[in-house]
Amino acid sequence: MPHNILVADDDPHIREIICFALEKAGMTTLAVADGAAALQAVERQAPDLIVLDIGMPEMDGLEVCRRLRQRSDVPVLFLSARDEEIDRILGLEMGGDDYVTKPFSPRELVARVNVILRRARPAPVQEASDRQFAHGRLTLVPASHAASFDSKPLVLTAIEFAIVKGFLARPLHVLGRDAVMANAYQSNIHVSERTVDSHIRNIRAKLAAVGCVDAIETVHGVGFRLGRCGG
Repeated sequence: MPHNILVADDDPHIREIICFALEKAGMTTLAVADGAAALQAVERQAPDLIVLDIGMPEMDGLEVCRRLRQRSDVPVLFLSARDEEIDRILGLEMGGDDYVTKPFSPRELVARVNVILRRARPAPVQEASDRQFAHGRLTLVPASHAASFDSKPLVLTAIEFAIVKGFLARPLHVLGRDAVMANAYQSNIHVSERTVDSHIRNIRAKLAAVGCVDAIETVHGVGFRLGRCGG
């Protein structure tokens, strides 16, 4: 079954470009022109991913994502006409998986969509049925894309899940930013240090909300390492 992508942007030309590129890559698309229509489309049928413009009138993409995250963990790729750091950080902290600035390369956008979809797809059962990652009281089960701390469910986006899994796979290692993001993105896709930091901050906040305050430690000048995780 082809992946179904919801494209929400108030510019019809941008919608047409994105839909053409995604459909050429073998996906199906549904395009809407505003945030309210995006939420209604998700209610009717949950897509595999949403390409969501931040700068839509009336209800912007950040508000759409905030409402979505109250009931859904569908992956979100944000679009913005401005390369503003605050937009990028807010988008990621709202629960977005990635961020692309206009004007963009349709080829890069498709590549980023594919990365997110691969991360969101559970690993084949035969490869992961006997494997789970655990450290302290933090547990990840890749086959079911399930995460928990002290038996409390932990809701992570696909990118966040991949980052945490990377730490759990090498619990004694200090990982530089490049290594952290190599666990979540293709090596040929550039990801800024601010994006890395935003993902780490978001993961820490989610873990703190379920009682884990020492999950990821900063090693100044080097990178990050896994904390005790309540162990």
